[in-house]
Formats: sequence, C-alpha cells, structure tokens
Amino acid sequence: MVQRSVCDKLLDLSSDHALTITDLWYKALIANPRTASFKNMPKDILIPKVESFFSNLKRLYFMENPYREIKDFLECNGYMDFTLSRHIPLQENIYALIMMRRHLWLYADTQAMFNTSLDMWQEVESINRTLLLFDYAIIILAEKYSLSRI
Repeated sequence: MVQRSVCDKLLDLSSDHALTITDLWYKALIANPRTASFKNMPKDILIPKVESFFSNLKRLYFMENPYREIKDFLECNGYMDFTLSRHIPLQENIYALIMMRRHLWLYADTQAMFNTSLDMWQEVESINRTLLLFDYAIIILAEKYSLSRI
C-alpha cells in the first residue's frame, strides 16, 4: 500500500475538518485586537465563506493556474465583496487571511500528521505551496480594495 503524501493528508484534513478549523479561526479572529472590525460581522454569513475556502483548498491546490482559480473562487464565494461592503480595513482583512493560514497549520500540528523525516520533507513542500495559495488570496484581496477606491 502506498503511503499518502503529507500534502494529501493536510488537504484532506482541511476539507474534512473545515468547520472545526473555521470555528477555531473565528474565535481567534474576534478576540484579536488586530482584527477588531470583524467583531460585529454576522457569524452566520462569514463562517460559511471561510469554511468553503478550507473545504475547497485541495481543489485549488492542484489547479494548473491557482492564481486565477483563487481569484474566481473568492469572487464567487463572496468573501471579498462581503468584507469590503462591511468596511473591514485592508490590513485587518489581510491579517484575517494570515490567521486562516496559521489555523490550518496549528490544527494539522495538533493531529500529529508529521511523524517521519519523509513527512517533514513533504510538509515543507506542502507549506510552500499552501503559503503560495494564501499569498495569492492576499494579493487578490489587496487588488480588490485598490480597485474599489478608484
């Protein structure tokens, strides 16, 4: 039997536990002074948007053109328009995305997914690609804010 790569484990974890990761992220988000504008956001609207991102991370990860796919996803998902319409400052929104990325890794770490040296090597590879996806999301968000100010 072929051992699943760490990447597959991480992305499956993201999908299978999207709501749990999102709930942990949300609790940290509303408690963090760097994201104070999110405190009054309707939880029932925000949570499904973020959960959807975690649920679709595997699909986005393996796309040939992840930048375009993430941009399309965030536009269809409505996260950007929703936070923009609520006047969330750009720096807080970027920090919220950074917190999403961080909570994915924190949750994965609590699941003891990375046990061998091969796992650790694959983990670094997965981290780099996952970071790229979140970096794209941040750039796309900043572009959206920039265009909305014109």
